[in-house]
Parts: sequence; structure tokens; C-alpha cells
Amino acid sequence: MKRFVLASTALAALVAASTAYGQYVPPRGPVGAPPPPSYPPSPPPGYQPFPAPIQVQQPRPWTPPTPVAASFARPVEEDQPIEPVEIPASIEQGIDLIYIDPDIAPEVQQRTGVLDKLDFQDWTGAPIDLFTSVNPYYTGLRQALVKYQQRWGDLPDVAIPEGPTLKAASTGDRVALLRQRLGLAAGTSFDPALAKAVAEYQAAHGLKADGIAGAGTIASLNLGSDHYEKVIILNMERALRLPTSDDKRRYILIDAGAARLYMYEGGKPVDSMKVIVGDAKTQTPMMAAQMKYVSLNPYWNVPPELVKPLVADKVLEHGLTYLTDRDYQILSDWTEEATRLDPASIDWQAVSAGKKELRVRRGPGPWNSMGQMKFMLPNDFGIYLHDIPEASKAAFAGDDRWISNGCVRLEDAKRLQRWVFGGRTPVASGEADQRVDLPEPLPVYMTYFTAEPTATGVAFRTDHYNRDEPLLARVKLDGSNQLAAR
Repeated sequence: MKRFVLASTALAALVAASTAYGQYVPPRGPVGAPPPPSYPPSPPPGYQPFPAPIQVQQPRPWTPPTPVAASFARPVEEDQPIEPVEIPASIEQGIDLIYIDPDIAPEVQQRTGVLDKLDFQDWTGAPIDLFTSVNPYYTGLRQALVKYQQRWGDLPDVAIPEGPTLKAASTGDRVALLRQRLGLAAGTSFDPALAKAVAEYQAAHGLKADGIAGAGTIASLNLGSDHYEKVIILNMERALRLPTSDDKRRYILIDAGAARLYMYEGGKPVDSMKVIVGDAKTQTPMMAAQMKYVSLNPYWNVPPELVKPLVADKVLEHGLTYLTDRDYQILSDWTEEATRLDPASIDWQAVSAGKKELRVRRGPGPWNSMGQMKFMLPNDFGIYLHDIPEASKAAFAGDDRWISNGCVRLEDAKRLQRWVFGGRTPVASGEADQRVDLPEPLPVYMTYFTAEPTATGVAFRTDHYNRDEPLLARVKLDGSNQLAAR
């Protein structure tokens, strides 16, 4: 089995670094005293540690290719909602963020060629977060990788055949293999010790910790520890695309993998809430943009692909009263000068058949899908954050929060509004689509994590967007801890 090489001295160095949260400050002796031994030991010739410049790849602002850009009916600053989200093939959404505004793109720290060739048997140096500032999530995952390897990395990598669920009172060869896989004494009985070990494994790998080895648990065990180490390393790469701990600005981080939003101040989260994000077909993109204003009492511009099933087909079934009863409005175009059209003048058969495009919006009110407000961050995908009607908020109590058309639905829009405006709440005038500008633009980073550092190690998550699988084969377990170029 390929192993991520960790000598005992290296392991001790990493654990010690963990307690200092990834930063080492050498002790100071009396003036004139000889310097203390260096830490880490001197690396091989040719390597320059921080603060000497390390290789840095500067992210560039993303511009959609011509075919995609041409598909938009009007300029991005007018905030046309475009869903489902269409990501060009040139963007590697499993790792990279699309930086709409170059001013908020952090430096993506890359390892030097010399460091790539080292392993921890040759040099007990630590990863990149000991040389320069990175996002705390990176350091947390690096520490989690060490803990994972300590607990699960050296267990026998044996395959367990498919078969009936294994639980209390189960016996046989498959139970014997399960005991071997989890490092227990040889035997063929599913005893309390095995149930406890299974539950511990399940809790550490994002499975229901019931101590019963069903098909999902067996499949996870058969993936082997290498697979999960690669998942951690892959998520470390994602964390390198986020603001560093030295970045003290206020910003919002949305993790579509956890369906959760975090509010950052002073380099660390100060509040968070649940969100609902895109489903597997209309994924919330990995991007970064500036939030510039909030719209109170907003209209809901029906996404073009929803006009047929949500409006046209219903009109043909129920008549024009379907529109008036729900305050749907038909507009001539996407410009600010658009005029209202008479629904009776529309060829609804043509709209339903996909032969005619139509702009439809819904007026403000308790039924509006935008709720009482939406938070606007102009971008090429029409992605924004928004409230939802009170009647729909029960969705936040469930486990499935990957159900939107790409935009981000907020559990508590009013709480986010208070934080965005520094504690004061803008007064709604009652007019439709009232724009309230932020005091200054607020960066919003949207990423996707499938592994999360915890107090005891790491928690793995379901890969709802299947972004990990195409990338895992490129993750190196040779000591370099990185993703190979595609």
C-alpha cells in the first residue's frame, strides 16, 4: 500500500506544530548567547524558506468565453439571473475559485520544486503553513491528516466481500475480515468490541454511527485509508484558494459542501448559519465576488429555464388567472426600461414549446421566492444570496439542503443583514426592489469542502456534486501533499 511517508521525528514535529496552530517562534536567549538549535533542521541546499519569496501563482480575474458571454441577454451589472449555472470547461471547479473581482483574489501559495522532492524522512520540515500565512482551514486539515494517519492509516488494508449486513450475533469469514480490517483480535464473532470499532469508524467517515456494518460501511472500508487521505489533501488544496489568517477584512464564506455560511472578522468566523445551495444539476459555483447592495422587497425574476414549467404550462392548464392570482408580470425585455405586457397578447403555446422566450417576474410579497431581501454580488452567473418565504423555511430543518437552482437561500436573512450593515438595519420604504448600497463592498467566497477539521480529527461529507472523484487520482501520497497538474 502506498503510504504518505512520516518518520517518527516528523510526526512529532507536526504534532508540536499543531499545538501552536501552525506557527513556530524560536526561543530567545540572553544577548550574546549562542543561537539555539535551528527548527526545523536545515533543509537541503537550494531551498529558501519563508520570508524569502516562494513561488506564487497570481489568480487572474475570470472572463467568460465568447459563446457563454454572448448567451447573456444583458450586462452582468444589471443582475439578470442565469440558472442553471453554466461553468466553462476551462474552469476546474473541483479546486479553483472563479475570482470575479481580482482585488479579492488571495495569493495561491505553491510549493517550490525543491520542497516537492523532499519527504519527511529526509527533512522534518513542516508544510506550507509553517512558512507563510494560509487559511486556518488548511492548517486544521493538515493537523487532521496527521490524526487520521495515526488512527486509521496503518490498519490492514484487506477487502471485505459484499454480503448481508454484519451486526451483533453475525459470524463467519466476513466478520473475521472485518475484525482484521479494524485491527481487532482474530475471531469470527461480531462482539461488542467490534460493534464499538465499527461505530468509531463510521463516526470518523461521515456514516451513521450505529455499529452495524451494512453495504455503505463495507464499501467505505474497502476504499482504504489512502482514499480518505487523498480526500483530506484535496480539501487542503481548496483551502489554499481562500483568504489567509492574516486577512483581517470582514468577508463571507459559503461552503456548498456543508450547505453553510460563515461570517468572518479578524481572520476567523464570528457567526454562521445554514443555507440551501444548488442541486447536482444546478451546482452553486466555486467563485468569489463583491457584495455591493441589498434589494429590499425584491421582485423575483423567474429563471428562463423555469418559465415553461412554472408559468407557461400552468397558464395553459389554469388560464390567465394563474398569473394574476400569483402576481406574475410579463415584461418586454431585460432592460430597466422594460414595459409590462398584456398576458393575453402572449402566444403561451409557443412559450411552452420552447419557441418563444419571455421575461417573467413575480411581485414582492410573502409568496415571493426571494422573501424580504436579496444580497447582490454582480457576477456572470446571476448568483446571489436571498431570503425565502416563511412557509418554506421548514426546509432548513431537513438534511437535504442541496435543492436550489444555484443561488444561495438563507436561513436567517435578517441576521445576515444586520451583520453586513454593522449592526444597523436599513429601513424598508415599502417600494418594490428598494436598493440599499453597502458602506463598502464585502467579499463573498463560495467554496466546496468534503472534509472538515474537528476537535478529534476530521469529518468527511457526502460529495453531493461528485467533484472529488475526477481529482483523487491526481493526488500524490509521496510526501509532497499536492495535486498533480491536469
